[in-house]
Amino acid sequence: MGLTQNAAGRRIASLLDANSFVEVGGLVTARSTDFNLSAAQTPSDGVITGYGTIDGNLVYVYSQDASVLGGSVGEMHAKKITRIYSLARKTGAPIIGLIDCAGIRLEESTDALNALGRILRSQVMASGLIPQLVGIFGNCGGGLSIIPALADFTFIEKENGRLFVNDPDAIEGNTKEKLDTASADYQLEAGNADFAGTEAEVYAAMRELVALLPLNCEDEGAMAAVTDDLNRAASGIASVKGNAAEALKLIGDGGQFFETKRGFAGCVTTGFIRLNGYTVGCVANSSDKAVLCAGGAEKAASFIGFCDAFNIPVLTLANAEALRNSECTEKRFPRNAARLTYAYTNATVPKVTVVTGKAYGTAYILMGSKAVGADMVFAWKDAEIGTMDAKMAAKIIADGADADTMKKTAEEYTALQQCVTSAARHGYVDTIIEAEETRKYVIGAFEMLYTKREDRPDKKHGTV
Repeated sequence: MGLTQNAAGRRIASLLDANSFVEVGGLVTARSTDFNLSAAQTPSDGVITGYGTIDGNLVYVYSQDASVLGGSVGEMHAKKITRIYSLARKTGAPIIGLIDCAGIRLEESTDALNALGRILRSQVMASGLIPQLVGIFGNCGGGLSIIPALADFTFIEKENGRLFVNDPDAIEGNTKEKLDTASADYQLEAGNADFAGTEAEVYAAMRELVALLPLNCEDEGAMAAVTDDLNRAASGIASVKGNAAEALKLIGDGGQFFETKRGFAGCVTTGFIRLNGYTVGCVANSSDKAVLCAGGAEKAASFIGFCDAFNIPVLTLANAEALRNSECTEKRFPRNAARLTYAYTNATVPKVTVVTGKAYGTAYILMGSKAVGADMVFAWKDAEIGTMDAKMAAKIIADGADADTMKKTAEEYTALQQCVTSAARHGYVDTIIEAEETRKYVIGAFEMLYTKREDRPDKKHGTV
């Protein structure tokens, strides 16, 4: 059977470089005999596995075939996937899963349960060693929903891709028409997916991301040809500091920015740019209200952990004056803030922070401050760093005073405690820069930090 004669094969052909795919295990079929399964035709046992290239770089891929037993996971189906994982770990190359699955194969019972467990174990063993990408083109439900959660990046085809633990109609008081919890839009907002689009858009996004990532945790990453001026002014960046994606495009080479988890926790933007040809991970506050929420802290922490695992430097654009005032903050923020603190402090990759606006209180500490491990901190001339807004501070310091005293106290607080010059005098900011100079300064800082080495306490791992 030709590769493009079914949906699973067409997906591989559309994703990889032309004529680069080599199938592995093409003759494998189901071996269970229960419920007369041996009489069924099970070519490739419902999953095509093998390797090929993206822009000439080796990748491994598996693509589930819903035309064979619904693409369900059984013993041999899983063995093919774990075999590909084993080869990917040995050779140090990314692995991409293309999901379209009815779930665990009922005819194989505990063998199928064990099979899914072996896939999940393979993912865990590969985590932090090689990049793992998952594309969802059909159903990915129940226990299968753990597969994209264990992957590094998840893509969903908007029309047919469905990610769920329970079907929307199985949720008490809900129907699919009322709230489609399996839809791409819902899962994007929940933070369970990074990107949603048409099939063609998903393939293009996957290819773009693979080109930005190192092949494995020991790979320094391919340096892209640089046609952009390293000293180019980031003209107009000050006017878009509330829109981090646009600001990062102005900083990065050629205006390229690949955003991750773009539908989740909009107060924080994460993604990748290139600086002087090298990939850099970016964490930035992105909100007109300049607040940090629990979801934003979670999003940033996870992203920094990925960057550290694969030796990708981290650039932070800090512009948060407060924590979001909500019930969610009371429930979830302390734990997620702890994870963000841990992520920044634990990361040994080069870390550069630019304070672009107001950086107040706890939000200032968490967003890549020197206190949590930034190697270099720059600040725009009109940035503000302090415990809180000067007027609010004056109300506390001069409680009960008249309006003139309040005003004078606020002005004094700004001059002594809140202006960026004060932070620089105390060593918390290394250099105060013009906003348009941001690209030039961060490139210089990362080049200086290229050979950075940093030791950590001798322990098995942290517990945060």
